[in-house]
Amino acid sequence: MATSTRDLARVGLRRGADPATGLPHGIRRAYGVLASSVLGMLLLAVLGASLGPRWDPQPLTDPIEVTSPSTAVAGAPQLHHYRTVSTVLTIHLAPDVDVQARLVEPLDAPGRVPGVVFVHGAGTGKFVDAFVVQAQRLAEAGIATLVPDKRLDTYSMQHRDYVAMAQDYARSVAVLRDRPRVDPDHVGVYAESEGGWIAPVMAAADPSLAFLALISDPVVPPRQQAAFAMDNYLRNTGVPGGVFRAIPRAAGMSPSEGFEYVDFDVRPFLAQVHQPMFVAYGTADASMPVDQGAQLVLRTTPSRGITVRYYADADHGLKVDKAVSPRFVDDLAGWVLGLPKTAGAGPQVAGAEPSQLFLAAPVPQPRWLASGRLMLTIVVTGAALVLVPWVLASADRAWRAARVRRRGQRHPDLPVVRGPRWAPGIAWRLAGVGLGALATSGALVWYLLAIARIAMDYQHNALIVQGGWLVVRVLGLWVVVAGALLGRRMLDVRASGRRVAPGAARLVGTWASALGTVTLLVVLAYWGVFQLGI
Repeated sequence: MATSTRDLARVGLRRGADPATGLPHGIRRAYGVLASSVLGMLLLAVLGASLGPRWDPQPLTDPIEVTSPSTAVAGAPQLHHYRTVSTVLTIHLAPDVDVQARLVEPLDAPGRVPGVVFVHGAGTGKFVDAFVVQAQRLAEAGIATLVPDKRLDTYSMQHRDYVAMAQDYARSVAVLRDRPRVDPDHVGVYAESEGGWIAPVMAAADPSLAFLALISDPVVPPRQQAAFAMDNYLRNTGVPGGVFRAIPRAAGMSPSEGFEYVDFDVRPFLAQVHQPMFVAYGTADASMPVDQGAQLVLRTTPSRGITVRYYADADHGLKVDKAVSPRFVDDLAGWVLGLPKTAGAGPQVAGAEPSQLFLAAPVPQPRWLASGRLMLTIVVTGAALVLVPWVLASADRAWRAARVRRRGQRHPDLPVVRGPRWAPGIAWRLAGVGLGALATSGALVWYLLAIARIAMDYQHNALIVQGGWLVVRVLGLWVVVAGALLGRRMLDVRASGRRVAPGAARLVGTWASALGTVTLLVVLAYWGVFQLGI
C-alpha cells in the first residue's frame, strides 16, 4: 500500500520534524549553522581582501652580468700564514659608555699591516660570537682585525640610528689606527648585512678610510629588504598564498614613534663613497636582493674600484654547510693586501650566477589601517569588549549582594545573590566565541612575530611557518562556527518566548561582546585568516 506525502509529513512531525520542510529539527539546525558559517567566512574573506593592498612583486628582468666563474682577484698577492696575538680592548664611546673589542694582530708580518674594523649585522652583537673565523683568518694572512661589541643601549627593535652607529664604529677605527703594528692609512671596514647601512655613512664622513668590504649588503631601505626577505623566505618554504597578504600590511605600516629607521636610504651616502669596495654575496642567501644590491652599488657609487663576487651555495653569512667559505676569506684577504693595485682589477663581477626572481621595491601601504598604533588600539578595544559581559555580570552580582546587606540581612551563611542569568546554553557559548576570538588573535600575533623574526634572523623553520598558519586558520574557522552556533541558540531561545540576556548588565554585556568579537574577526580577516584567494 503506497504511503502519501501527507502521511510522511505526519510521521516527520511526530518525530520532531520541521512543519515547513518535513526535515528533522536537528538536520535543519545543522544546515542553518553550516550556511551561516559559510556566509560569515565568505563575508570576512571579501572584507579582508578589500581593506588592504595585495602583494604583487615585480620580477627582476635585467640580471647582473657575471663575466667569470672564478672568484680569484687579479693582482692579489700570494697569501702567507702568520702567527697571531689576540687582545681584548676597551673602547670609549660616550660618557659612561664603553664596549669591549677583540683585536687580532699578525706577529711576523713585515712592517705595518693593513687593518679591518668589523661592523655587526642584525643577528650579532658580541665579539665573542661574531666574525671569529673571518677575523682570525684575515689576521693570519697579515691584516690586523678589530671586532668591537655592538653598542646596545641605543639599539633595539624600535630604535636604530645608523648615522649615530656609524659615529660609534668610527671610534673603533681610530683605536685601530693608533696600534703600533697597523698602517693608519690602510684601515678599512668590513660590514655585514645591516652593517651595510652603516659603513657607507662612515666612508662618506671619513674619506681617509682605505676601503669598504660590504658583505651580504641589502642596499635598499630596511622596509624594502624586510618585505623582500619575507617574500623570498615564504616562497622557499612553500606557504599558502594567503600568507603573502600580510607582507605589505605589516611591512607597509606607517612608522609610529620609533621605527623611523625602516625607511633609511643609504644611497645618498653611497653616492659619496670614493674608496675601493669589495662586495660579496652568497648565492644561497634568500634574505638579500643579491643581484639588485650589487647593481645598485655599481650604479650609485662614484668609486671605480668596485669588485663584486658571488660564492656558490653560500648563505647570508657567506657560510657553506655552516662554515665560513675559505675561498671568500682568502679572496678578501688578497684584495685588501693588494690595494691599491687590486682596486677595480678585473673581472669586476665574477663567481657563481646569482638568482633573484623579484625586485626589492617600495612596499604598498594600507589605505585604512596603515598605522600600527591604530591597529593596536582596535585590537585592544575589541579584546576589552569581549570581556565586558563578565565584568558587568560580576559587578551586577556584587551590587545586588551589597544591596541585600544594606537592608540588614547580615548572616554568615547568606547565599550569593546572582540576580537574572543568561538563558540556558547562552553564557558558555558566548564565552567560547569571545575567548576563541582572543585566542585566534593571540595566535596570529605570535605567528606574524615569529615569521618576522625568522626572516630577520635569516633562519628556517617550516614547522612554524606552515604549521603555525594552519593552526591560526583552524582557530579562526572554529570561532565563526561557534558564532553561528551561538546565533542559532539565541534564535531558539527567542522562539521559546524567553529572554536571551535578562537584566541591563547582561544585555549590554552580550552586545559588547558581540561587537568585540566582530571587531577581532575583521582584524583577523584583514591579515588573511579567512582568505579564499581573492
